[in-house]
Amino acid sequence: MTTVVLAEKPNQAKSYAQAFDKSERKDGYLVVTDRILSDETFITYGFGHLVDLYKPEDYNEDYKSWDLKQLPIYPNKFLYRVSKGKNKQFKIVKTLLDKADTVIIATDCDREGENIAWSIINQTKINKSNKIFKRLWINSLEKEVIKKGFQNLQDDSKYYNYYLEAEARKKSDWLVGMNLTRLYTKLAGGSHPLNIGRVQTPTLYMIYKRNKEIKNFQVSKYYELGAEILVGSKKFDANLTPSQQFKTKSSLITFRKDKGLEKASEVGIIESVKKEQKSEPSPRLFSLSSLQSEMNKRYKASASQTLAAVQKLYEAKLLSYPRTDCNYITEAEFNYLKENFVAYRTALGSKLKLVNLEPNSRYVNNKKVQEHYAIIPTKKIPTSNEFSKFTDLERNLYAEVLRRTVGMFVRKYYYDETTIVTGVGAVKFITKGKTPLKQGWKLLWGKKKKSADILPLIQEGQEVKVTFKELEKDTKPPQYFTEGTLITAMKTAGKTLSDKEYQDLLRDVEGIGTEATRANIIEKLKKDGYIEIKKNKIHVTSLGQRLCRAAATSKLLVSPELTAQWEKKLKEISKGQYTEEQFIDQTKHFIDSLVDNPPKVEKESVNESLGTCPKCKQGQILDKGKFYGCSNYKKDSSSSCDFTISKTIAKKTISTELIKEIISGQETKVISGFKGKTGKNFSAKLKLNQENKVVFVFQNNDPKVKKHKGKSITK
Repeated sequence: MTTVVLAEKPNQAKSYAQAFDKSERKDGYLVVTDRILSDETFITYGFGHLVDLYKPEDYNEDYKSWDLKQLPIYPNKFLYRVSKGKNKQFKIVKTLLDKADTVIIATDCDREGENIAWSIINQTKINKSNKIFKRLWINSLEKEVIKKGFQNLQDDSKYYNYYLEAEARKKSDWLVGMNLTRLYTKLAGGSHPLNIGRVQTPTLYMIYKRNKEIKNFQVSKYYELGAEILVGSKKFDANLTPSQQFKTKSSLITFRKDKGLEKASEVGIIESVKKEQKSEPSPRLFSLSSLQSEMNKRYKASASQTLAAVQKLYEAKLLSYPRTDCNYITEAEFNYLKENFVAYRTALGSKLKLVNLEPNSRYVNNKKVQEHYAIIPTKKIPTSNEFSKFTDLERNLYAEVLRRTVGMFVRKYYYDETTIVTGVGAVKFITKGKTPLKQGWKLLWGKKKKSADILPLIQEGQEVKVTFKELEKDTKPPQYFTEGTLITAMKTAGKTLSDKEYQDLLRDVEGIGTEATRANIIEKLKKDGYIEIKKNKIHVTSLGQRLCRAAATSKLLVSPELTAQWEKKLKEISKGQYTEEQFIDQTKHFIDSLVDNPPKVEKESVNESLGTCPKCKQGQILDKGKFYGCSNYKKDSSSSCDFTISKTIAKKTISTELIKEIISGQETKVISGFKGKTGKNFSAKLKLNQENKVVFVFQNNDPKVKKHKGKSITK
């Protein structure tokens, strides 16, 4: 009997093999033996996706030319092909699966992992009727966890609906992207593709709407009534209660007159003094989205950078499975974390004592954990040598996860809160002061100096001098999205939340995208030139604004709430409450409604100048469709100018804002998302050299011109 284990990628396969007694590496697979394996066992792998969907032109060459008359494009049957450069590995996998009696699906334990596995299996066209399909479902790559997982394999039928959900998501995204990108691009004039995505577009529109609110924000003044309370030689401030804002100074003056507060100061009475001891528990455990938000807030890391870092630490067997939307663990995880408390504490350089010996529902809830639990450390603690090899981001991320974990076991933060109410006639003023008592878990983030209680000792009924303060304030505009706050907004379907973890208080809220895809969506928006990051703030480029104005003609395209409902339907597929066919039909109905009744889309202006030509110093740089070029191009021989800049450099779309910087002679900021000939991503600045050619400037300040087949940096 033969068993084949199908992993998602080589490193994952290697981790599985290391858990067994013996392993031997072959070309594209490993042979393993162990006491718990009764059959001949092979471990093979994909390189992530080994197969992908056909493009429209693969079905019909006529689709290469974008024509509104061709829409909608609905394949009779969705077809797949082996991804470019992966045919050799696909053949190895196919050969092994064909001879297998039992197939163990051991790709990542999520919907995408299930989809990757079954996409490969289906593409091999093996006879599935004579095979047994099992599922390895684990939350860590530790040796003992892997072995336990192989000893407790589950029937894959339990997870097959995840594949159907992912297929529905993939096919609907294909239909929306291929049809509506063509539709809106042609309606807008067709000079630049307007990429429409089921999740990408509403995400972009959220940013666009926020940036528009900031741009259009008009600062207005308002007034509040405050007071300064004098007790002997000590003073403290107080605020009017209930709080009240006055639109004009005259309305504040009228209020004071009506209340008999016309004098600069009055005698007041201390009506109440309440001192209450309060506590604050440590922050909740991390889901992927809350980790991405925190790392962006503390370290300005992008969502994709955080995902890459936590994935690396997972593969290093130091953290649990990262693509989780859960903030809870079960009692089983709580127990092993408690056993390893001292090791975690020591790694943080802390001496805090283990206080909470029993599970707390704030962190531990068996019912809340379905597919995966929160991101927590494994039993393995990195050595000093291992830790030194981490990047700064990886070290910081690991420490943040440790702090959240250790915080669950140590003392709460305790403080005294003093509330003083001062009355002047019928008007009351309130003052609150905090005095830290026990720092507790806060010490994990560094010891904070205890602040003295600035409020003087006061008795109820005591007379005090109250001096009134008319406070002039300005209204504040909304805050720009950061990648961290955008991730939160996506998860909560666009609801605005503060930096604290209020989202944990929400129940059954469907967001847009998934834990695994949100970072990729943001990266794609950057790569396509629709957004850019400036000082950690997200700005929509002129191209992004153009797309948003076009997409806004359909509410469904830009509404995060409605997109969230789509996500809800997708999740119902995995529960067997909805079918893939129903979802695809729903998507087609949506597309039909737009194709049959095309919206009125603002035509692109291709003649708007981006600046003076740096070469001839006379012409203007204009959008020429596939590139930007000088307005004097191919005029008479005396004034003709051949200056051009490609819209795409090293497979990265360059925004008009960056083009303006380049042609003005500036060196751009460091731009990420370029892709070299080997397919590896890199970052660099762009500038014009003395020959008016665009060149890369790398961190060593050594400018290099890179030429690419078919598309060079400069035309």
